[in-house]
Amino acid sequence: MKPFKPTTPSRRHMTKEDFSVLTKKEPEKSLTFRLPKRGGRAGNGRMTVRHKGGGARKIYRMVDFGQERINVPAKVVAIEYDPNRSAFIVLLEYQDGKKRYRIAPAGLKSGDSVICAETAEIKMGNRMKLRNIPVGTVVHDVELEAGRGGKLVRGAGTAARVIAQENRYTHLEMPSKEVRMVFNDCFASVGNVSRVEHKYIKLGKAGKSRHRGIRPSVRGTAMNACDHPHGGGEGKSPIGMPGPRTPWGKPARGVKTRRKKNWTSKYIVKRKKVK
Repeated sequence: MKPFKPTTPSRRHMTKEDFSVLTKKEPEKSLTFRLPKRGGRAGNGRMTVRHKGGGARKIYRMVDFGQERINVPAKVVAIEYDPNRSAFIVLLEYQDGKKRYRIAPAGLKSGDSVICAETAEIKMGNRMKLRNIPVGTVVHDVELEAGRGGKLVRGAGTAARVIAQENRYTHLEMPSKEVRMVFNDCFASVGNVSRVEHKYIKLGKAGKSRHRGIRPSVRGTAMNACDHPHGGGEGKSPIGMPGPRTPWGKPARGVKTRRKKNWTSKYIVKRKKVK
């Protein structure tokens, strides 16, 4: 992380990443398209997500979360920045000339070779079935259902660990320390996700949030009583209820939101640690 000299109040705590690992090239044109802005609104024009709007224009990179090119070796052409996710992405060129984007694992460099196959060498960036990955290996971009593409462990710096192989299942310790059973026919990539220092970024000023399309938010206690359950009263008065509420009157903060009859609950061996 690179600190700034405190020449202004906003720069006093601002930090910046070291992007020297990235390749200086434009995004692959055949794998990109313009991402339209919706400003938190649904197709009917109604606002469904608050505090979204504006922001810099984004070009979407089509990332291969599955295994489109199986049993075909690939060479790493470039490590690139992706504005649509926290992790870096890697551009792969396969032996048959096809190019694909994948989530970049930490430590992968331009010129390295990787492969996606049922069985492969336990090497950074290789993708294979969970049943062929030895216990103790860290993985990312894990499938939840075979053939549906990676759904788990895709954020910057995250990794899951293989802790057991049992019958048709592989036991994975997730980044939250939750232990979950996943079918061993599912694919996963070896290594942890790149951009480990992403969680240490400090924007420093409000303008950087606006560049990301995040609009300001207002505290409920600062609103009128007709606008929020916490609103109203004289001065900095308390919220006047046993626990905090959302703007729509539902309990907030610390309330379990997971559905009790979720179909994946039977695959959870150990719940995540609650802070």
